[in-house]
Amino acid sequence: FRPYADVYRAQGCFLIEATFPRAFFIFASPKLKPRVVSAASEVDFTDYDLRPPSVVFVDPFTRDPIARKDLYLKMLRRPPLPGTPPEMIGALIQQNAVPLTDFIQANSPEDEPFLCMAGVREYHDNPAHSGDPWLLHRGSGEGCLAFILDKIIKYGIVPIEQLQIQLQPTIVGMVVSPQAIQE
Repeated sequence: FRPYADVYRAQGCFLIEATFPRAFFIFASPKLKPRVVSAASEVDFTDYDLRPPSVVFVDPFTRDPIARKDLYLKMLRRPPLPGTPPEMIGALIQQNAVPLTDFIQANSPEDEPFLCMAGVREYHDNPAHSGDPWLLHRGSGEGCLAFILDKIIKYGIVPIEQLQIQLQPTIVGMVVSPQAIQE
């Protein structure tokens, strides 16, 4: 990672701490202003490469694992649409006519999210992927740090272009002008 730290930083990926077997990263979209931390993760290489690395999304301040409802990041992927112009792809996505896959999964909004992709321990430990053992992917490059970070950046950070804000105004009183108060 360190020889490419400047390249990763330009893409919004920052290595905060690395003490084997763990590395702590924060991610921010370079397109957003004001700058905000979009996500943080801890990558654990315990028992690598007999087992794939673990990727846990955490609170960037406490480093405690977070619930899916507290992780606003999505890592959406669409199927290939050969020959389709980019503007048409955008329109099809807005009309929900193209199925999107989110690489970040959780059993419920209260549960910890996990990166559902080959090469990640949580994927291979999930019973839904029992037919896709880590040893089939071990020598392919999936599961290396660059692979994991590149996927988080490509599908999670690069697509972020703006914040979605919802305001719910509440009337708490009426303002009285001091000059309007009568004797």
